[in-house]
Amino acid sequence: MTKAILFDLDGTLLPMDTNMFVENYVKELAPKVAHIISPDEFVKALFAGTEAMMRNLDPEKTNEKVFEETFLELTTLTREEIWPTLNDFYENTFPSFSPMCAPTPLARIVVEEAINQGYRVAVATNPVFPKAAIYHRLKWANIDDLPFDLVTVYEQSSFTKPHPQYYQAICDQIGFDPKECIMIGNDKQEDMAASQTGMKTYLVEGCVIDRGEPVFSIDDSGSLEDLYESIKNNEGMFQK
Repeated sequence: MTKAILFDLDGTLLPMDTNMFVENYVKELAPKVAHIISPDEFVKALFAGTEAMMRNLDPEKTNEKVFEETFLELTTLTREEIWPTLNDFYENTFPSFSPMCAPTPLARIVVEEAINQGYRVAVATNPVFPKAAIYHRLKWANIDDLPFDLVTVYEQSSFTKPHPQYYQAICDQIGFDPKECIMIGNDKQEDMAASQTGMKTYLVEGCVIDRGEPVFSIDDSGSLEDLYESIKNNEGMFQK
Protein backbone atom coordinates (compact mmCIF):
# COMPACT_ATOMS: atom_id res chain seq x y z
CA MET A 1 0.00 0.00 0.00
CA THR A 2 1.24 3.48 -0.82
CA LYS A 3 2.22 5.43 2.28
CA ALA A 4 4.27 8.34 0.93
CA ILE A 5 4.23 10.68 -2.05
CA LEU A 6 7.30 12.46 -3.35
CA PHE A 7 6.65 15.62 -5.37
CA ASP A 8 9.09 17.23 -7.77
CA LEU A 9 8.96 21.02 -7.64
CA ASP A 10 10.14 22.79 -10.83
CA GLY A 11 7.78 22.05 -13.72
CA THR A 12 5.55 19.92 -11.50
CA LEU A 13 4.17 21.84 -8.52
CA LEU A 14 5.69 25.04 -9.91
CA PRO A 15 5.11 25.23 -13.68
CA MET A 16 8.08 26.80 -15.47
CA ASP A 17 10.43 26.52 -18.41
CA THR A 18 13.36 25.08 -16.47
CA ASN A 19 16.01 25.74 -19.13
CA MET A 20 14.97 29.38 -19.49
CA PHE A 21 14.95 29.77 -15.71
CA VAL A 22 18.48 28.39 -15.35
CA GLU A 23 19.78 30.57 -18.19
CA ASN A 24 18.36 33.67 -16.52
CA TYR A 25 19.70 32.59 -13.13
CA VAL A 26 23.25 32.32 -14.48
CA LYS A 27 22.91 35.55 -16.46
CA GLU A 28 21.90 37.45 -13.31
CA LEU A 29 24.32 35.77 -10.91
CA ALA A 30 27.57 36.13 -12.85
CA PRO A 31 27.68 39.97 -12.78
CA LYS A 32 27.03 39.94 -9.02
CA VAL A 33 30.45 38.38 -8.43
CA ALA A 34 32.36 40.39 -11.08
CA HIS A 35 34.16 42.36 -8.36
CA ILE A 36 35.59 39.08 -7.08
CA ILE A 37 36.07 36.91 -10.17
CA SER A 38 35.57 37.32 -13.92
CA PRO A 39 32.02 36.28 -14.93
CA ASP A 40 33.35 33.80 -17.52
CA GLU A 41 35.62 32.09 -15.03
CA PHE A 42 32.81 32.06 -12.48
CA VAL A 43 30.32 30.43 -14.85
CA LYS A 44 32.82 27.71 -15.80
CA ALA A 45 33.43 26.92 -12.13
CA LEU A 46 29.70 27.07 -11.37
CA PHE A 47 28.91 24.48 -14.02
CA ALA A 48 31.87 22.32 -13.03
CA GLY A 49 30.68 22.34 -9.43
CA THR A 50 27.19 21.43 -10.52
CA GLU A 51 28.47 18.57 -12.65
CA ALA A 52 30.49 17.31 -9.70
CA MET A 53 27.32 17.23 -7.59
CA MET A 54 25.51 15.34 -10.34
CA ARG A 55 28.27 12.71 -10.39
CA ASN A 56 28.73 12.36 -6.65
CA LEU A 57 27.89 9.01 -5.09
CA ASP A 58 29.79 9.49 -1.83
CA PRO A 59 27.22 9.35 1.00
CA GLU A 60 29.70 10.99 3.36
CA LYS A 61 29.76 14.24 1.35
CA THR A 62 26.84 16.61 1.01
CA ASN A 63 26.18 18.18 -2.37
CA GLU A 64 27.18 21.51 -0.86
CA LYS A 65 30.57 20.11 0.13
CA VAL A 66 31.13 18.56 -3.29
CA PHE A 67 30.24 21.84 -5.00
CA GLU A 68 32.39 23.87 -2.65
CA GLU A 69 35.48 21.70 -3.13
CA THR A 70 35.23 21.77 -6.92
CA PHE A 71 34.33 25.43 -7.20
CA LEU A 72 36.98 26.75 -4.83
CA GLU A 73 39.74 24.61 -6.34
CA LEU A 74 38.99 25.93 -9.84
CA THR A 75 38.71 29.56 -8.80
CA THR A 76 41.48 29.49 -6.14
CA LEU A 77 39.15 31.56 -3.96
CA THR A 78 38.34 30.92 -0.33
CA ARG A 79 34.81 30.38 0.89
CA GLU A 80 35.05 33.59 2.90
CA GLU A 81 35.85 35.60 -0.22
CA ILE A 82 32.78 34.68 -2.25
CA TRP A 83 30.12 32.86 -0.20
CA PRO A 84 28.73 36.04 1.43
CA THR A 85 28.06 37.47 -2.04
CA LEU A 86 26.42 34.23 -3.17
CA ASN A 87 24.27 34.11 -0.03
CA ASP A 88 23.18 37.70 -0.56
CA PHE A 89 22.21 36.85 -4.15
CA TYR A 90 20.01 33.95 -3.05
CA GLU A 91 18.38 35.98 -0.30
CA ASN A 92 17.79 39.24 -2.16
CA THR A 93 18.05 38.81 -5.94
CA PHE A 94 16.75 35.28 -6.46
CA PRO A 95 13.20 36.19 -5.28
CA SER A 96 12.92 38.56 -8.27
CA PHE A 97 12.85 35.53 -10.59
CA SER A 98 9.30 34.60 -9.55
CA PRO A 99 7.70 36.14 -12.69
CA MET A 100 9.51 33.48 -14.74
CA CYS A 101 7.25 30.87 -13.18
CA ALA A 102 3.53 30.24 -13.62
CA PRO A 103 2.26 29.29 -10.14
CA THR A 104 -1.02 27.42 -10.02
CA PRO A 105 -3.39 27.10 -7.04
CA LEU A 106 -3.61 23.41 -7.91
CA ALA A 107 -0.18 22.83 -6.38
CA ARG A 108 -1.39 23.59 -2.88
CA ILE A 109 -4.72 21.82 -3.47
CA VAL A 110 -2.96 18.62 -4.60
CA VAL A 111 -0.46 18.56 -1.73
CA GLU A 112 -3.10 19.36 0.89
CA GLU A 113 -5.30 16.57 -0.45
CA ALA A 114 -2.42 14.13 -0.23
CA ILE A 115 -1.83 15.17 3.38
CA ASN A 116 -5.54 14.95 4.16
CA GLN A 117 -5.59 11.42 2.73
CA GLY A 118 -2.94 10.45 5.26
CA TYR A 119 0.09 10.24 3.00
CA ARG A 120 3.51 11.31 4.17
CA VAL A 121 4.70 13.95 1.76
CA ALA A 122 8.18 15.02 0.61
CA VAL A 123 9.45 17.60 -1.86
CA ALA A 124 11.92 15.72 -4.04
CA THR A 125 13.49 18.58 -5.97
CA ASN A 126 16.95 18.06 -7.40
CA PRO A 127 19.17 19.31 -4.53
CA VAL A 128 21.68 21.34 -6.52
CA PHE A 129 20.51 24.65 -5.03
CA PRO A 130 20.93 26.06 -1.51
CA LYS A 131 18.02 25.82 0.89
CA ALA A 132 17.25 29.53 0.47
CA ALA A 133 16.70 29.19 -3.29
CA ILE A 134 14.54 26.11 -2.89
CA TYR A 135 12.37 27.66 -0.19
CA HIS A 136 11.86 30.77 -2.31
CA ARG A 137 10.43 28.49 -5.00
CA LEU A 138 8.22 26.73 -2.46
CA LYS A 139 6.90 30.14 -1.50
CA TRP A 140 6.19 31.04 -5.13
CA ALA A 141 4.17 27.83 -5.38
CA ASN A 142 2.35 28.83 -2.14
CA ILE A 143 3.28 25.59 -0.40
CA ASP A 144 6.17 26.73 1.82
CA ASP A 145 4.05 26.50 4.97
CA LEU A 146 2.80 22.94 4.44
CA PRO A 147 4.02 20.18 6.79
CA PHE A 148 6.40 18.31 4.50
CA ASP A 149 8.27 15.38 5.98
CA LEU A 150 11.32 16.27 3.92
CA VAL A 151 12.52 18.87 1.42
CA THR A 152 15.74 17.91 -0.35
CA VAL A 153 18.30 20.76 -0.34
CA TYR A 154 21.98 20.71 -1.24
CA GLU A 155 23.15 21.38 2.31
CA GLN A 156 21.59 18.12 3.53
CA SER A 157 21.60 15.81 0.48
CA SER A 158 24.42 13.61 -0.79
CA PHE A 159 22.99 12.52 -4.13
CA THR A 160 21.10 14.02 -7.07
CA LYS A 161 18.61 12.90 -9.66
CA PRO A 162 18.57 10.63 -11.59
CA HIS A 163 20.66 8.37 -9.33
CA PRO A 164 18.58 5.69 -7.59
CA GLN A 165 20.62 6.45 -4.47
CA TYR A 166 18.89 9.84 -4.32
CA TYR A 167 15.46 8.23 -4.15
CA GLN A 168 16.59 5.51 -1.77
CA ALA A 169 18.03 8.14 0.57
CA ILE A 170 14.68 9.94 0.69
CA CYS A 171 12.90 6.69 1.54
CA ASP A 172 15.44 5.97 4.27
CA GLN A 173 14.95 9.43 5.77
CA ILE A 174 11.15 9.28 5.82
CA GLY A 175 11.12 5.65 6.89
CA PHE A 176 9.43 3.83 4.03
CA ASP A 177 10.33 1.19 1.47
CA PRO A 178 10.45 2.56 -2.10
CA LYS A 179 7.62 0.18 -2.99
CA GLU A 180 5.45 2.14 -0.54
CA CYS A 181 6.13 5.44 -2.32
CA ILE A 182 5.06 7.29 -5.46
CA MET A 183 7.30 9.77 -7.29
CA ILE A 184 5.41 12.54 -9.06
CA GLY A 185 7.29 14.69 -11.56
CA ASN A 186 7.53 16.15 -15.03
CA ASP A 187 10.95 14.89 -16.13
CA LYS A 188 10.96 11.51 -17.90
CA GLN A 189 14.58 10.90 -17.05
CA GLU A 190 15.29 12.60 -13.72
CA ASP A 191 11.94 11.93 -12.00
CA MET A 192 10.87 8.65 -13.58
CA ALA A 193 14.30 7.24 -12.64
CA ALA A 194 12.70 6.63 -9.24
CA SER A 195 11.23 3.49 -10.79
CA GLN A 196 14.70 1.90 -10.55
CA THR A 197 14.16 1.57 -6.81
CA GLY A 198 10.76 -0.10 -7.19
CA MET A 199 8.93 3.18 -6.61
CA LYS A 200 5.76 3.86 -8.62
CA THR A 201 5.84 6.93 -10.86
CA TYR A 202 3.36 9.54 -12.10
CA LEU A 203 4.25 11.91 -14.94
CA VAL A 204 2.66 15.35 -14.66
CA GLU A 205 1.83 16.76 -18.08
CA GLY A 206 2.21 20.42 -19.03
CA CYS A 207 5.95 21.06 -18.61
CA VAL A 208 7.27 17.62 -19.58
CA ILE A 209 11.01 17.24 -20.11
CA ASP A 210 12.12 14.30 -22.24
CA ARG A 211 15.70 13.83 -23.44
CA GLY A 212 14.77 10.58 -25.17
CA GLU A 213 17.13 8.31 -23.26
CA PRO A 214 17.17 6.53 -20.94
CA VAL A 215 13.57 5.34 -20.82
CA PHE A 216 12.11 4.59 -17.39
CA SER A 217 8.82 3.07 -16.34
CA ILE A 218 5.85 5.44 -16.02
CA ASP A 219 2.91 3.96 -14.12
CA ASP A 220 0.44 6.76 -14.79
CA SER A 221 0.27 10.29 -16.18
CA GLY A 222 -2.04 13.27 -16.36
CA SER A 223 -2.47 16.93 -15.51
CA LEU A 224 -2.38 18.32 -11.99
CA GLU A 225 -6.18 18.30 -12.16
CA ASP A 226 -6.12 14.59 -13.03
CA LEU A 227 -3.66 13.94 -10.22
CA TYR A 228 -5.88 15.73 -7.72
CA GLU A 229 -8.90 13.69 -8.75
CA SER A 230 -6.95 10.43 -8.50
CA ILE A 231 -5.71 11.23 -5.00
CA LYS A 232 -9.08 12.54 -3.84
CA ASN A 233 -11.01 9.56 -5.19
CA ASN A 234 -8.42 6.91 -4.31
CA GLU A 235 -8.06 5.90 -7.95
CA GLY A 236 -5.37 3.89 -9.72
CA MET A 237 -2.13 3.67 -7.78
CA PHE A 238 -3.67 5.86 -5.07
CA GLN A 239 -6.31 3.27 -4.30
CA LYS A 240 -6.34 2.35 -0.62
